[in-house]
Amino acid sequence: MATPARGGLAIHAMDHLASETTSNNKDSTTTAPIAPPTPTRTRGAAASEAEQEAINEYWCQSRLSLPDVVRIPLATMASFTVGMGLGIAHGSTMAGIRFRAEHAHKLPTSTTGWYLYHKSKNYHVAYGGIREGLRMGAKVSVWTTAMFGIETLFDHYRDTKDVANTVLACVTVAGGFSLWNRFPLATAARTTKTAILVGFAYGSLQDLAGLARGRRISYVDYVQRKLKSRSQPEVPDTPAVLQKDTRVITK
Repeated sequence: MATPARGGLAIHAMDHLASETTSNNKDSTTTAPIAPPTPTRTRGAAASEAEQEAINEYWCQSRLSLPDVVRIPLATMASFTVGMGLGIAHGSTMAGIRFRAEHAHKLPTSTTGWYLYHKSKNYHVAYGGIREGLRMGAKVSVWTTAMFGIETLFDHYRDTKDVANTVLACVTVAGGFSLWNRFPLATAARTTKTAILVGFAYGSLQDLAGLARGRRISYVDYVQRKLKSRSQPEVPDTPAVLQKDTRVITK
């Protein structure tokens, strides 16, 4: 009779232990601390955002929204391309005319002769066009780079970017171009007048593009300040003799 009792006690103890283990597991599961969420923005991310904003502001405040280190090389390459195209067109035409003039007295009389004639002519036309294209592209790119460089110098010297700096740069380059080619006074004056018109037009377009992108223009800010000062009424100062005495008179 003692053996079944002991077995029942053992089974009861095992059930009790299993129930306690299950309850402890539930308590540990329900009362486990929740880790706080990690912050999404770190110092590195904030610093990178600040640097990106500074870069965007620098690009926005530049002429044509292009910094000087980007704008001047682009202008140089574009001017070289345009000058080379013009030089190739002019040089090839002049080379063809020169070849026909040089061989006008000995024109071929056979099919083979005409084939060799046109073959030689095409060679001279290609060579003359490429040579004149490189020459014209180099000249145009040099003067264009000088204009953009002088414009940048005036921008840094006057600490502002407006149409006046563009006009001054164009006039300076026009004067140097006239002296280099030894133009007469009338031609130099006409070149300077053209430079003023071109500089004013190009500088105005730059200012309009800058205003559209949020760049501050000096003369626009000046006009806005003048209009704002006129719109605000002036308050006259009260004379000292008309001011009320604020002293308390006690009897």
